[in-house]
Amino acid sequence: MENAGPDPDRKLSLIDCDVHCVPVHASEIVDRLPAYFRTQGLVLPGGPGLPHPTGVRRVDARGPQGEPAGSLPSKMREQLLDAYGVDYAVLIEAKILTVGVHPDTHFANAIASAHNDWIREKWIPSDPRFLGSMIVNPLDPLAAAQEIRRVAGSERIVQIAMTSAARIPFGDRIYWPIYEAACEAGYPIALHPGAEGKGVAGQFGAGYPSSYLEWHTNLPQGFMAQLTSLLCRGAMSHFPDLKFVMVEGGFGWVPHLLWRLDKNWKGLRSTVPWLDRLPSEYVLERVRFTSQPVEEPPSNDQLLEMLAMIQAERTLMFSSDYPHWDNDSPLRAFPRLPAELKERIFWKNATEFYGLL
Repeated sequence: MENAGPDPDRKLSLIDCDVHCVPVHASEIVDRLPAYFRTQGLVLPGGPGLPHPTGVRRVDARGPQGEPAGSLPSKMREQLLDAYGVDYAVLIEAKILTVGVHPDTHFANAIASAHNDWIREKWIPSDPRFLGSMIVNPLDPLAAAQEIRRVAGSERIVQIAMTSAARIPFGDRIYWPIYEAACEAGYPIALHPGAEGKGVAGQFGAGYPSSYLEWHTNLPQGFMAQLTSLLCRGAMSHFPDLKFVMVEGGFGWVPHLLWRLDKNWKGLRSTVPWLDRLPSEYVLERVRFTSQPVEEPPSNDQLLEMLAMIQAERTLMFSSDYPHWDNDSPLRAFPRLPAELKERIFWKNATEFYGLL
């Protein structure tokens, strides 16, 4: 299939900003590792033992020979791209994001690089609608910056992906080599959940959850802490071109956080002298949120009010989270929206954010 880049003359209607691809076999990644790591296989940090009761991935998305859901471009075309008329799908291999909490930093760096070669060699050439995310290991910022520069400019790679879990909050200066390289390459950084409680990552504020429901419900805590850190520790002000997208963390928490940050900044701005304007202004300009999982308040009017509170016409980008258990259909994810707002959420915001024009 032709390996073309985004077509500026193409009429768009739907960009899916969180689609999960996975290897058919671990060997797809392992075979791309340096020889001295291949004997270990694909070793990633484990979690607290709270599995989804029926499995995270849709059973009907498996391949004809039982291949894992999300492992076959042909199946993804059938069930997502062609079924809903998706113009572009932003791919994220969420499991390998746990390299960001891997206690073996050298091994984690090698896995991230192998992943980046895999997605460029297998997925990007398989359909011109696929857009890729490179993965880096934030525990080794200098190596991560080097990896960004190695992969930068690759066809249809549109962002850098990191786990939202961390040993040290992402606003800390230790990560600034990553942000310098990201700005240099013109890539936003996507934070995605799933590694909370794994490897060297911390847990939630109240400690370890006892069920998948508790774990899954608490995921926005990490996004709130990371965004607050990025603002209060100066990363967003030090790097005026730095952009983030908060993927699969919901957005109902955003109004509260921005209101609280703005109110507290007015009385405590002397503690963060690098923030020379309201924290919310940095967020509205350079942070985006993906829609899945959409919060479901009791009435559609309340959801529409929430969209107004976050200025969704600027900040929200549609995502399905295919092929996960709670993925959203673009036909049912929202109530009836005003035409202009629907265009902004379903394709225009992503087009501008990823520079697809």
